[in-house]
Amino acid sequence: MHWIRQPAGKALQWMGLIYYDGSVKCEQLIQPASVTVQPGQRLTITCQVSYSVSSAYTAWIRQPAGKGLEWIGMRLSSTTYYKDSLKNKFSIDLDSSSNTVTLNGQSVQPGDSAVYYCARDTL
Repeated sequence: MHWIRQPAGKALQWMGLIYYDGSVKCEQLIQPASVTVQPGQRLTITCQVSYSVSSAYTAWIRQPAGKGLEWIGMRLSSTTYYKDSLKNKFSIDLDSSSNTVTLNGQSVQPGDSAVYYCARDTL
């Protein structure tokens, strides 16, 4: 079972995971509260994580206002997966020395306005 919270006016925060055997795993993912980009510019959002980015996939997900969640992609080391319709728009970079995962968006448009989340894969 995953525990997630969302403080008022802030992004979702993954609090922890309770495994079937009763053990608990907690990680921290920190990203900016907000990023503003003008149309046509490059989007860069960096997520600082408490786990090794070389040991687990980190995903990026977005949620446009009034709409559902949309998976953008995920990366572990040199292996990256993207949603087909977004693979030419976004790229995901890792820095294992600082345990950061960065989402880069090319030539963003008003239609790219959304709340963007980084998330750790649990598999």
